[in-house]
Amino acid sequence: MSSELGVTYEKIVALADYETSPLYTEAEKVALRYADSMTITGREVTDELFARLREFYDDDAIVELTEIIAWENASSKFNRALRIPSQKLWKRKDEG
Repeated sequence: MSSELGVTYEKIVALADYETSPLYTEAEKVALRYADSMTITGREVTDELFARLREFYDDDAIVELTEIIAWENASSKFNRALRIPSQKLWKRKDEG
């Protein structure tokens, strides 16, 4: 699925290290920081992060990004609670 969206395999593999990866633009890094802040327990979306987000995205894009992150978080919690397994939409190349 990712290749259909134009995301390279290398970029997906580098996701865990997006902060230091040269594969991600600054706009992508800010969006990923935002996602982490919304997702990881104990983190907050600080005023500074939100201001940085606004440097790259307009209000409509921020609302859409927030909705997608919130939806994925809710979906993940729902699936985990009901023991719904992964659909295996993406596998590493070395997994066959």
